[in-house]
Amino acid sequence: MSPTRAERLALPASLALALSLGGCAAPRYELPSVAIAEQYKEAAHDREWAPAMPADALDRGSWWTLYGDETLSGLIGTLDRNSPNLAAALARFEQARAIYDRSRVSLFPRLSVNGQYEPNRGSDMRPPSGSETRYFDDNSLGLQASYEVDLWGRVRNTVRAGSANFDAATADLESARLSLRSDLVDRYLQLRGYDYTVQLLRDNVDAFAHALKVTESRRDGGIGSGLDVARARTQLQTAKAELSTSLGQRAVLEHAIAALIGESPSSFSIAPSTAKIDLPQLPLSVPSTLLQRRPDIAAAERRTAAANASLGVARAAWFPSLSLSGSVGYQSYRGSDWFKASNLFWAIGPSLALDLFDGGRRASLRDQAKADLDEAGASYRMTVLQAFAQVEDQLALLDHYRDASHEETEAVAAAQQAVDLATIRYRQGAVNYLEVTSAQTASLQAQRDLVTISVNRLRASVGLIRALGGGWSIGDPVATVPAPVETAGR
Repeated sequence: MSPTRAERLALPASLALALSLGGCAAPRYELPSVAIAEQYKEAAHDREWAPAMPADALDRGSWWTLYGDETLSGLIGTLDRNSPNLAAALARFEQARAIYDRSRVSLFPRLSVNGQYEPNRGSDMRPPSGSETRYFDDNSLGLQASYEVDLWGRVRNTVRAGSANFDAATADLESARLSLRSDLVDRYLQLRGYDYTVQLLRDNVDAFAHALKVTESRRDGGIGSGLDVARARTQLQTAKAELSTSLGQRAVLEHAIAALIGESPSSFSIAPSTAKIDLPQLPLSVPSTLLQRRPDIAAAERRTAAANASLGVARAAWFPSLSLSGSVGYQSYRGSDWFKASNLFWAIGPSLALDLFDGGRRASLRDQAKADLDEAGASYRMTVLQAFAQVEDQLALLDHYRDASHEETEAVAAAQQAVDLATIRYRQGAVNYLEVTSAQTASLQAQRDLVTISVNRLRASVGLIRALGGGWSIGDPVATVPAPVETAGR
């Protein structure tokens, strides 16, 4: 009996209804809310607010060139080419790409070809059958196809999860690149700080050596005392010890930079330099754009989306799965005449499967997916809050280091004036050498403090660039920080 028109339309209508409900398995994706201020608390009032240029995919730019150091730019290029850490991050990115490509396979039908050539010999004691042929073949050649009808969104949510995880991996790669470049710039600035310190100490060693000769001459002439000579020699040897310590610390930083950029520490070196380094004036946008600029925030958000889609996959397991499959080919029990019309076979039809009892497996997978989503959402919120804290930290450091730099510069000038006055009084015989050494020690310490503040100010600018998610359009105004060694006393 032929099916009626209503019966013929029943299955397509049922499938259409099921497909319309396919998106119900995954909950509606909502990004976890985080409180965002209208402006950064630690931003100075005289800063200009740049218009927002959102999107995590924006080019980070060659932000390190704002420091005006060609050696640094060359090291960044070597880092990009040779860094083992960056190569590992790129490999993780390629792994994520392959996983995403594999997740998309279920969107398409699966097609395979099967062939068989099997000569057989029957047993003499086999049960009687319609054919007494002892020797026969079992030959077949055909195509098989199968396709899962995505009624409940299992396949689509699997692909969505894969796509979101791939996006997160892309952001992770950018985050790794930003982190490595920031670490390199930070260490390079520290190394240049030691160059300033070494030059400062060498200048003072020369000055102290000259002072020692003066005290020895005065002692030999009966004007000075052996105590003055001992104090001058103590000050000279102390400065030499500090110089050796700074050289050792510089060497350690140089080795760390070599390993970071993929070079052998045994053959790598950076020539000392006390040239000035530019301090960039960093444009700030409103805090909300931080969510779109920072790659780690983008990665955390994408992982939250992936967890949401994975929950949809877990929920879809409670519904029946519908697959369409078919096969077509030729089969023959003889070694010839395979492709005769009489040897053609085919089969096609749907199959429906549903687990009725699984001992709580689906429930546990659903609960796990829900917990994963909660964890991803909490991690996203924490990442955002930490990002805001990092920006505020670096802004506070930049503002306070700026004030400290001005104050310490005045302290250096005052300390140098004290050295000059104490030296004059000593030569006039008004005071002993203790007053000179005290003034010289205070002057050296003030100069070293100025070096430390200046380097920390530069490092804070690197921290702010990193906290803001990378670079921006080159061409913003640049303020110059004089090399601290220029303030060293002679």
